[in-house]
Amino acid sequence: MRPEVDWQPSLFDGGAPALDVSYAGLQRLQLDERSWVDYCPGWLTGSDVVFAALAEEARWQQRTVQMYDRDVLEPRLTAGWSTDADDASTPGVLRDMAGALSQRYGVGFDRIWVNLYRDGADSVAWHGDRNRLVLTRPLVATVSLGARRRFLLRRRGTTTAVHRLEPGHGDLVVMGGECQSEWEHTVPKTTQRVGPRMSVTIRHSQPAPGERWLSPPRSTSPGHAW
Repeated sequence: MRPEVDWQPSLFDGGAPALDVSYAGLQRLQLDERSWVDYCPGWLTGSDVVFAALAEEARWQQRTVQMYDRDVLEPRLTAGWSTDADDASTPGVLRDMAGALSQRYGVGFDRIWVNLYRDGADSVAWHGDRNRLVLTRPLVATVSLGARRRFLLRRRGTTTAVHRLEPGHGDLVVMGGECQSEWEHTVPKTTQRVGPRMSVTIRHSQPAPGERWLSPPRSTSPGHAW
């Protein structure tokens, strides 16, 4: 499907795509002694070019999820190409992102999934990514394209957000440690007028050196992505 989005390129992030492999602006948010979030503003320059290319080329779909006794449409679109970072059909800039992150964090980032939030009505509920069920301390990296949206964090089992970021325009967020198991994150709906946003979520499917499986993987489902 072709997404219908009201999108205008920004005045600040045009030009050819490039990655800041120096991570000069990276800041680490230490959630607690076991969990952390890295935030690197502007890690991808030229993000408007990437947004436009993905909006045009990706095979977008709107998946259904079971809620109570009925199936409902997810409030966002997802890209339907292979999630394998090495697949020839995966856009080169996404493969470059996965390779740069693998070198930085010492794990093989080999799975890519893209969500499209068309406007403020699109969202993702509180969750931890499902790779926490098969990997100890999985890393989840997300590069935001397009409009800025609130990204909130709370401890699992609580109801109040205690940390807030507003990534957009090529910002990188990496969640690590026990973040997926002991914390939850969300991109909530908003009544404010906002433009469309994409999240390019990049994960690893194999344990990091010295780590182990919690249980063998059962499927290649991309799981949640914000």
